[in-house]
Amino acid sequence: MPKSGKRYRQANEAIDPAKLYTLQDAMELLKSAGATKFDESVDVAINLGVDPRHADQMVRGAIVLPHGIGKSARILVFAKGAKEKEARDAGADFVGAEDLAKKIQDEGWLDFERVIATPDMMGVVGRLGKVLGPRGLMPNPKLGTVTMDVANAVREQKAGKVEYRVDKAGIIHAVIGKRSFDTQKLVDNAAALLGAVLRAKPASAKGIYMKKISISTTMGPGIRIDPQSLPEAQAA
Repeated sequence: MPKSGKRYRQANEAIDPAKLYTLQDAMELLKSAGATKFDESVDVAINLGVDPRHADQMVRGAIVLPHGIGKSARILVFAKGAKEKEARDAGADFVGAEDLAKKIQDEGWLDFERVIATPDMMGVVGRLGKVLGPRGLMPNPKLGTVTMDVANAVREQKAGKVEYRVDKAGIIHAVIGKRSFDTQKLVDNAAALLGAVLRAKPASAKGIYMKKISISTTMGPGIRIDPQSLPEAQAA
């Protein structure tokens, strides 16, 4: 097993693994204990007390973070006519219909990170389910990615809209920014995401809902957050 690098070890030594930090303290520690020289992404992992095998305990949603995530996603829009122009004017990177679907099917083209579609295009997009679905790219009305308001959908995605979904292990993973962000911006983004997940608690979920929260940079160690330190958790 390869040894951890010097920067990782230094970062890890600054973290008390037995301690639960507030968001503010955790972000300050994260920024002072960077494990690499490049501008890493900041990730949040939320372990939920749900059983995603049951449809009524699936936790999924999307939120536009207050300060974005530090990068502009490449957006693919399936639309025709006036909606095609609307998508291009809003800043979509790729816009088309059957031509793009064929490119994805025949060439394995996946040079995009978000997919938006007008409702009338879902017949075309539906044929791509086996390709887009496993990658979390399938447009969904609940996430605002199947819509006639393609311009607003594109702008939201470009502004840093984050989609979250609990995985088979009951964990949500999401990027909330870059290590170069100001501490308060990272706190704001994390609080916005955690608040959205708290509000998405299924009525059928029993016991402790947020069991464990941790933040980390791409190459850094995890820092555990005290769920009870979140204002919405205290009010719940």
